[in-house]
Amino acid sequence: MVNQKELFEALNEMDVDFFTGVPDSLLNDFCLYMTNNMTAEKHVMAANEGNAIAIAAGHYMATGKLPLVYMQNSGIGNATNPLLSLTHDCVYGIPMLLVIGWRGDPAISDHAQHKKQGELTPVLMKDMDIPYEILDDDNTVIEKFRWAADKAREISSPVALIAKKAILTQKEKKQVYAEISLMNREEAVAAVVDILGDDAIYLGTTGRATREVHEQLKQHNVGIGHEWQNVGSMGHVSSVGLGLALACPEKKIVVFDGDAAAVMHMGALATNCRYKAGNMIHIVLNNGVNESVGGQPSAGYIVNLTGVAEACGYRTPGHAVETKEELQSIMHEYKIEDMPLFIDVHVRQGIRSDMPKLGIDHKAVKKELMENLSK
Repeated sequence: MVNQKELFEALNEMDVDFFTGVPDSLLNDFCLYMTNNMTAEKHVMAANEGNAIAIAAGHYMATGKLPLVYMQNSGIGNATNPLLSLTHDCVYGIPMLLVIGWRGDPAISDHAQHKKQGELTPVLMKDMDIPYEILDDDNTVIEKFRWAADKAREISSPVALIAKKAILTQKEKKQVYAEISLMNREEAVAAVVDILGDDAIYLGTTGRATREVHEQLKQHNVGIGHEWQNVGSMGHVSSVGLGLALACPEKKIVVFDGDAAAVMHMGALATNCRYKAGNMIHIVLNNGVNESVGGQPSAGYIVNLTGVAEACGYRTPGHAVETKEELQSIMHEYKIEDMPLFIDVHVRQGIRSDMPKLGIDHKAVKKELMENLSK
């Protein structure tokens, strides 16, 4: 891993001092350095990657200085619209540095949801007319950042650096979790499944929650036809839930969302209520951080998610839930009504060390779920 302090000192010499983006596990130490050493005016953690491109464009227009946007390559989809219709040379021609974590790098084994995006990452840069270099050697990282900054200013358009594993972070993330009395995610999931059992369909949000939801359903002997693990497409799990809920109004659809994921595409909350998916229970497992990618703070504890949900039209308990007893009381009293139910459950960070990896056959899960829903 490159020395982060030396890298940021070099960036300062390049007159690059504004950073925005969405955290990624392959950029973990890069992101943590910004979190620990920069003010909010210099480092903006965006809701999604498209937001970050737009924020960077605004910064450039206000200052004339080159901004840096960081993301996982899965976020290229969110960023594509503003990259092509705002910053591209054929529109406004706005320069910026893109630092992209390369999940699904064809040279390294990775999860199924990263495979195609990994293969296409360099292709997408080429097709979008974004010059790029691959960060694959600690000794050339700063040199390539200098090239990218010079190139972006020269062409007045975005330039990308694609980071391989262990270049901008350590090979293994080291996370320290605060000791607090709240439930963890798995305990919150178990509290719900204890009450609803196989009388519901359960969806798990992107990240570690997929493993925990799957494991709890196994422990509760709830069949595979009752689950959907949203291994990719961060921020979209409640929209999958909406599609299920509208098509199967007699079934209870339980969506286990994450705080950063819910904020990433918060407009989904309004849509869920506009179409009155009254059989959907939308539970945000809110630990206040982007845990799966390194533990950088999210907006989860800052934003009143219950208030946002109420404004959209959800039924809610009126406040965040923090205990198993209250969560189970809400589940006991739940009835399908005219609007979806939203519960912001505050949980502590962390996952147990012996939690199994998510070893599912994605297409088999889809087949089992579809067969169950067709009954």
